Amino acid sequence: MHLAALHIYPVKSLRGLAVQSAGVDSLGAIGDRRFLVVDPAGVFLTQRTAPRMALVAALLDDAALTLRSAGFGEIRVRRAPDPGARLLPVRVWSSEGLLAEDCGDAPASWLGGVLGTPCRLVRIGPAFSRPVKPGRARPGDVMGFADGYPFLAVSEASVGELNGRIGRSGARPVPIDRFRPNLVLGGCEPYAEDAWQRLRIGAIVFRAAGPCSRCIITTTDQATGARGVEPLRTLAGYRRNTAEPTLVDFGQNLVHEVKTGLLSVGDPVEILA
Repeated sequence: MHLAALHIYPVKSLRGLAVQSAGVDSLGAIGDRRFLVVDPAGVFLTQRTAPRMALVAALLDDAALTLRSAGFGEIRVRRAPDPGARLLPVRVWSSEGLLAEDCGDAPASWLGGVLGTPCRLVRIGPAFSRPVKPGRARPGDVMGFADGYPFLAVSEASVGELNGRIGRSGARPVPIDRFRPNLVLGGCEPYAEDAWQRLRIGAIVFRAAGPCSRCIITTTDQATGARGVEPLRTLAGYRRNTAEPTLVDFGQNLVHEVKTGLLSVGDPVEILA
């Protein structure tokens, strides 16, 4: 098995980036979900309620985050923490009062124009602290603005099997970007990731944190923001969570036990338990 593809999402729920390698720190993949869009009350925004977020590309260089959208041009935002930035308390799901750095009026105005709603862009800085969900966390397990865990893995085989089912129903297959994974794994059987408890990718050891419950974002075309019914319609027919049948699962959440290192496409994958 091997790491077939690697993705980061610089701003939660904006477009992702396929990269050849990514460093790892205590929060996860470096550059992944270190920025967040919030409403005026500090509550996080995602494509669940704002599908136009799919229309915004988020690019990184050493110094800046660049946001770009057709018809709106682009804007650059400082990537590093700013000691002079205003701190805003923000919420991501049940994580409340997270102290994030406000990125200023210019990106807020630009994003508000693209999304059609008032919002602010915030960034992780030294004041930010967010532990991994209780029940799955161990001492030292922290994360950024991701939904619940630092990493999400899916396998090429699982996506292929799902798309076979979708195709047999007469609908079009969905691309892997609908599932917004960090880690795309090649060389295993469909849904093998469901059973893994610990694995090593390159030099980074991961611990399974449970299946990923899928939402309406998977039905959102990441190039246009248009919504459909797949893959949720097909997943609901065979991937319901046995404990909570209203949920459908696809992919595995992971917590990294090795907190520093490098992940690269092509890295070998070893199942430890």
